Amino acid sequence: MNPGRADLHAELLRLFGYREFRPNQQEVIDAVLSRRDVFVVMPTGGGKSLCYQLPAVVLPGYCVVISPLIALMKDQVDAARANGIRAELLNSSQAPAQRAATLSALSATQAGADGENDLPGADRGTGVDLLYVAPERFSDAAFTSLLAQRPPSFFAIDEAHCVSEWGHDFRPDYLRLGELSATYPGIPIAAFTATATHKVQRDIVERLRLREPHVVRASFDRPNLRYAVVPKKKEGAQILSFVRERPGVPGIIYRATRKKVEQTAASLQADGIRALPYHAGLEDAVRAENQERFQRDEAEVIVATIAFGMGIDKSNVRYVLHADLPKSLEGYYQESGRAGRDGEPADCVLLAGGGDIATARYFINQITDPDQQARSSRALAEMIRYSGSIGCRRTQLLHYFGEEYDSPGHPGCCDVCAGEVHSVDITRDAQIVMSAMARTGQRFGVGHIVEVVVGSDSERVRSRGHHQIKTWGVGADKPTPHWRRVIDSLISQRLIEQTDEKFPTLRLTEASREVLAGERAVAMAEFHASAGGRTAGRARRSRIDGDDVRVIDAPETQRLFEQLRALRKQIADEQGVPAYIVFTDRTLRDMAERRPTTMDEMAEVHGVGTEKLARYGERFVQAIALD
Repeated sequence: MNPGRADLHAELLRLFGYREFRPNQQEVIDAVLSRRDVFVVMPTGGGKSLCYQLPAVVLPGYCVVISPLIALMKDQVDAARANGIRAELLNSSQAPAQRAATLSALSATQAGADGENDLPGADRGTGVDLLYVAPERFSDAAFTSLLAQRPPSFFAIDEAHCVSEWGHDFRPDYLRLGELSATYPGIPIAAFTATATHKVQRDIVERLRLREPHVVRASFDRPNLRYAVVPKKKEGAQILSFVRERPGVPGIIYRATRKKVEQTAASLQADGIRALPYHAGLEDAVRAENQERFQRDEAEVIVATIAFGMGIDKSNVRYVLHADLPKSLEGYYQESGRAGRDGEPADCVLLAGGGDIATARYFINQITDPDQQARSSRALAEMIRYSGSIGCRRTQLLHYFGEEYDSPGHPGCCDVCAGEVHSVDITRDAQIVMSAMARTGQRFGVGHIVEVVVGSDSERVRSRGHHQIKTWGVGADKPTPHWRRVIDSLISQRLIEQTDEKFPTLRLTEASREVLAGERAVAMAEFHASAGGRTAGRARRSRIDGDDVRVIDAPETQRLFEQLRALRKQIADEQGVPAYIVFTDRTLRDMAERRPTTMDEMAEVHGVGTEKLARYGERFVQAIALD
């Protein structure tokens, strides 16, 4: 039995409190209900989980959801249960009694292949709609035997990019999932990921052996996210200033090393900011506790290496600050995309400096596999181009994923479109650098060329006779950091090349010769002094209606929102769940605007489904009536 569209919309409203599907959701759900293999690329915040949760409820039987991190499964299960979905998990962290309870619930579930499902919306007993497992569970003979006896209606593979070695977060355990289609030939597979280039997409489909899948590639555009790049100067002071400007606002700060994570977290804590570290060097219990405290709004900032964030469901992260250069644009998109999952405005800011580039190049040079080293070099070049660009940043990100953006220019898009970045002509400086490269035989790296240009009297310059060439000291009127930025900008614009050798050298290109001949002008990004990480979205209170951002500035509305936020925290603490599981910020803002005073009026609020209305509606109605 496949439900009609009217039934699906009724279930959408009942379970999730939504009156319309988001873009692409209906198409994905229709394909799942038609029992086809499906491959979905949908950005964070696009509603991927709904695409398998809703079919799991309306189809006979249950869905096995394969999720990469055991530590996050409980939150995923709690969030589903809060919407009235029968969800369970099965993993190695459970006590025997918990596993037994899950298996008992599973045994009460109608068979997925042939059974008659309960009617949508009816009392569905103690069965299971969603069973969350980790990929390594498929190496357990007892589990695979259980699946053979009680097959699911379909498999949902979350974070499917983990199966691809070309992706940004390859997980060897995911390779076993390529056996699903052969082991369970009659059971469809739905694979989901938030980020995948066309190349990674093809690799995922091939490795999972999907059978003529229905492919949905949603837009990678996240209209509520605003992108900015800020020159890195005194990073400690910059980070502290950035967080101070957003008091009490949940955010993630990414650092490149464990040491930097610890230093940044300690600095913020010393300033009275509730910040916690997260990296692989912490004890498992400490790491899990820090993540849980952040999820439950007991800490406002998590400072982390990129080990943090996979599958994070926290919806109200208002900013992601990369204080060090990410390894790739794909990784940056994934990490920055953890902001604004609720559709509310959020900031994605990158501190960029030449020192980060040099460090990244050093580590790339330590890679022994030549193919991996070349891939890493290309990925770094993409990041350098992004950070040094004078063009719309959203346009660059979308172009990386094969998508064109045709409406840059509004301030909420990025710092460039907001006029916080302007271009300066560096044609003469570019000619000086290129001349120095040519006169030294194109055999030296960034550091040596800068020394020549600024007129360094170092031994290595003199020993090679480079203090006697015409270009020596021509750029002495400008500081060393300026010339490093010029070189990075020339590399980012592909006007010169940097080799992938153990000791990278700079080389001229055909484009270089055009610049040297005066046939081509060169510009570089220059940041206004006022930019400093202050992004336009930091003080606004907005929500997304379709593609439009509506700003909510009324003080009384903001005051009520904060009161409802406090009530949400109280309820979440009582139930031992993250606050967003009760209601998202977007739902609370809608309440603050509508001010419902009856349960019928509360049912009209975005994100208030039948289950949440029954659980929480009365307390929020009373709070609004007392305001």
